[in-house]
Amino acid sequence: MAQDYPVDEARPRRRGRKLLIGLFVLLLLLAGLLVVADRVAVGVAERMIGDRVQQEVTKQGAQSTKPDVEVAGVPFLTQVLDGRYQRISIKLRDVQAPVQGDTVRLSVLNVDARNVRASVDTLRSGQGDVVADTVDGTGTISYESLAALLKRPGLTLGEQNGKLAITGPIDIFGQKVTISGTAEVTVADNGAVALRFNDLDAAGLPNLPIARTALSNFAKSISIDVPLPDLPFQLAVREVRPLPEGLAVTADAKNVPINSAS
Repeated sequence: MAQDYPVDEARPRRRGRKLLIGLFVLLLLLAGLLVVADRVAVGVAERMIGDRVQQEVTKQGAQSTKPDVEVAGVPFLTQVLDGRYQRISIKLRDVQAPVQGDTVRLSVLNVDARNVRASVDTLRSGQGDVVADTVDGTGTISYESLAALLKRPGLTLGEQNGKLAITGPIDIFGQKVTISGTAEVTVADNGAVALRFNDLDAAGLPNLPIARTALSNFAKSISIDVPLPDLPFQLAVREVRPLPEGLAVTADAKNVPINSAS
């Protein structure tokens, strides 16, 4: 014979179940609010850093589009409380910087700052430094702006089999010839880009010692150390490599205030 349970015992169970469901929904809402607050805080920090970087780039006499800033790491608010951030990435596009009366153009400059330190007061007030233990930068210098620094109109630079190639018309003893060849590209001790044109040829050049000497002298005249503009974030150039899209520059720095780019 089945045993009947009092109706009053079933009601507390239903009430307890509803309470658990309500608590679960409340926790989901709180988690959602925390995620929203976390993302809002990230946006505020990214805008603050982007504005300061733009101001400092302008102070150097350079120009660029508005910096794109990304603060990595989830959740962000725990990093705020700790005052230490995993990584901050900054992208500057169409950078134009003056060098000896000409303009060097970098189509893009990517900056990756790691182990960044910033207090809550700094983020709140915008005052103080956001310091990165290490900063790595990569950029691409257009060949047009690099060729302009040679002060030899008509010469064209580009990439050929991983080397810096040069072509263009020159005048040797009143005869117009077209030169071609490649150069060794290294970083000089002063941070400039060292161009050494050791392998030049000229179509139609007479095979005479005096003509070859003139070509060799021309190669020496354009084998120069090309100064680069002061890069933001105290970046020092470590390596340059010719690529089809331009001269790739790799730079780094340590203990840098990334919200003070000078």
